[in-house]
Amino acid sequence: MGIKSFQGAREEQKKKYNAPILVEDYMTKNLVLFKPDQSILEVMELFLKHRISGGPVCDENGHLVGIISEADCMKQISESRYFNMPILDKNVENFMTREVETIPHDMNIFDAASRFYKGHRRRLPVMDHGKLVGQISRKDIVVAALKLNSHNY
Repeated sequence: MGIKSFQGAREEQKKKYNAPILVEDYMTKNLVLFKPDQSILEVMELFLKHRISGGPVCDENGHLVGIISEADCMKQISESRYFNMPILDKNVENFMTREVETIPHDMNIFDAASRFYKGHRRRLPVMDHGKLVGQISRKDIVVAALKLNSHNY
């Protein structure tokens, strides 16, 4: 004869997971923003000053219109050497990437990691209902993964 359990029917227990796993939990919120009419030289100086490698470009109404990166600046530096000219005081709008891939604020970091892997981007602007609310980088995703390492996900 088998052993009967006197504890009653077993209830399925779900683990409650309280660790933050959304992009908004790890994104940078205080951004250095650039303007389309800003000088590329000024942008390079701000990259060095703030120790960043790129950032969003917004118009006068605060709408995201592009993204500028060190790679975009390399184009300007390369062209100036090719034409044997000093780095000209050209505007950001001449070098920024206009078609910007964005990411929603409520996406989980695992899906964000997949987007980074597949898209080969270093940073993505974070949007909430069409409004720029932050930026997430590859490094932010790595930090999130390290923080979640002790949890089961």
